[in-house]
Amino acid sequence: MRLGVIGGTFDPIHFGHLRAAETAREALGLDRMLFVTAHVPPHRRAESSALDRFAMTCLATANHPAFLASDLELQRPGPSYTVETLRALRSLEPATTLVLVVGSDTFPEMATWHEAGALRELAEIAVVARPGEAPSALPAGVHRVAGPALAIAATEIRTLAAAGASLRYLVPDPVADYIVKRGLYR
Repeated sequence: MRLGVIGGTFDPIHFGHLRAAETAREALGLDRMLFVTAHVPPHRRAESSALDRFAMTCLATANHPAFLASDLELQRPGPSYTVETLRALRSLEPATTLVLVVGSDTFPEMATWHEAGALRELAEIAVVARPGEAPSALPAGVHRVAGPALAIAATEIRTLAAAGASLRYLVPDPVADYIVKRGLYR
């Protein structure tokens, strides 16, 4: 089995994340896509709680048979390091091929991640292009994933939520409803 792993703060998860995951799933022949919500993001501060972000990820992925939300990082204290998540997944599913899916905006940052050198030993790496971005050179063995992409940013969604504006067509309807009901980003 080939398992795609897409992690993030998901603050909130939006259609851009979901489209990137679907594009990678189809392009790389992935059987499932695991959405791993960061408990304590080491590179940015979360605006909402880990439980709220995980709940939104569950809501956003619920209707896709190959998408699964994971609370693996919520079970660990301290910073959410991708290398630790991949090691945990490897121990849970040793026969599974792991494919770490990241955006082209994130890929250059990976060199600064905790134990960055171990990432390629634990998983294949796949880079999904951002909309309108010209392809750049990738190291040998790193997959480039081309396909439809959506120019949506969580920062923009939080700004709209703070202003009380509609989030429809930026996030799945259950996520928009959850944000309103919980008063997130106000």
